[in-house]
Amino acid sequence: MAAIRFGFGRLNFHLMKRRSFLLLKLIAFVCSVLLFCEFFIYYLVILRCNWPEVKTPAHDREQETLEPVLKAMFLADTHLLGEIRGHWLDKLRREWQMERAFQTALWLLQPEVVFILGDIFDEGKWSSPQAWADDVERFQKMFRHPGHVQLKVVVGNHDIGFHYQMNRYRIKRFEKVFNPERLFSWKGINFVMVNSVALEGDGCNICSEAEAELMDISHKLNCSREQEQRPGQCGDGQLLPASAPVLLQHFPLYRPSDANCSGEDAAPPEEKGIPFKERYDVLSREASQKLLWWLRPRLVLSGHTHSGCEVLHGAGVPEISVPSFSWRNRNNPSVIMGSLTPTEYALAKCYLPLEDTVLITYCAAAGFLVVLVLVRLGLLASPVLFGYKLLRKFKTV
Repeated sequence: MAAIRFGFGRLNFHLMKRRSFLLLKLIAFVCSVLLFCEFFIYYLVILRCNWPEVKTPAHDREQETLEPVLKAMFLADTHLLGEIRGHWLDKLRREWQMERAFQTALWLLQPEVVFILGDIFDEGKWSSPQAWADDVERFQKMFRHPGHVQLKVVVGNHDIGFHYQMNRYRIKRFEKVFNPERLFSWKGINFVMVNSVALEGDGCNICSEAEAELMDISHKLNCSREQEQRPGQCGDGQLLPASAPVLLQHFPLYRPSDANCSGEDAAPPEEKGIPFKERYDVLSREASQKLLWWLRPRLVLSGHTHSGCEVLHGAGVPEISVPSFSWRNRNNPSVIMGSLTPTEYALAKCYLPLEDTVLITYCAAAGFLVVLVLVRLGLLASPVLFGYKLLRKFKTV
């Protein structure tokens, strides 16, 4: 009798051991899938991105020198959800994606400056002071960066509201968190950051001040360009680098629609032909022309449309629409990588992991787990055994 009990005890022990081993394997598999989908996939995808090469030689009579190259990264429309429209699961999923993508890009790509082209927040145009403080705290955590990397932000309509919603309180609240400078120069390169929401052209106080500020910047840029031909015309103030600026703003310059846009991150075919509304989807013709006249930029980068596009304005000034950085707005977000010198530039697009890839991986892993558990419980024939029997049957026939 004792021997029988001992035999049953050993059998129970082996069964428990096998079940525990199976449980450990399942836990290890689940953890591996989580690590891949939430961490490693960002490294695998972003590791394929490389900074574009730009022509840097400047020939001298005796020797050749190299112009310094600035590595700048451009992204747009993060749309951090607020307390009104932001479901907790949506926040958790999309904001974790942006945080991991941004931190991984910083570590792998090592940019010197990062520009975010507006609509940082989704509800800045109506959020309460406490909700605003909470959103800012989350942004600063997600987009934290080392001291040697500069982060520059352009204001968007979701940050302060459209023209009929914006007011001095919302603008000051935004500028208290983000440096309000409109002109930024580094390594001989000028960047002009425009509050495109204020370019309504109706003479409102905020709009008039914004235009006056841009005209002052235009004067400084023109003085720097013309100093060699007409020295002393601009007084004794510090001159800017004599380089055509890069214009950064949220609203794109005027274009009729996205009909001529192409690429895998362009607007969907059913949306391309929809006409753009001036002062809502794009800047007005008048405001666009003023910016091109006043600033004479060599390159324009904008956001707002959530889709990629490249168009030419005026005498061949290129504008790049930067797609949204968030899975909430598109399945294939990306960033623009720019190698810039005072005279040249080269741009490349770096795509982030597709949301569909992550979802398909999770679904495949869940299906595999279900099949594995059913086979172990004897509720489903092992695929190997089923294949072996089918093979034997085929041979006998």
